[in-house]
Amino acid sequence: MRSSIPVAMILAAGRGERLRPLTDDVPKALLQVAGQPLIVHHLMALASAGIERVVINVAHLAEKIQR
Repeated sequence: MRSSIPVAMILAAGRGERLRPLTDDVPKALLQVAGQPLIVHHLMALASAGIERVVINVAHLAEKIQR
């Protein structure tokens, strides 16, 4: 089913304070869950919902997510 929502936003700018020490060097969005980075699960769910454009808000360790 196609979504009528043209674009989605993923908020991935937090420091992941409650997940320390896991997030000291890895952004929360890139932590592995069931063999894939958490953000991949979000992107796949959005794609399944018909969302084709996604904006990802980054800050903490942003350069790792941008790669």
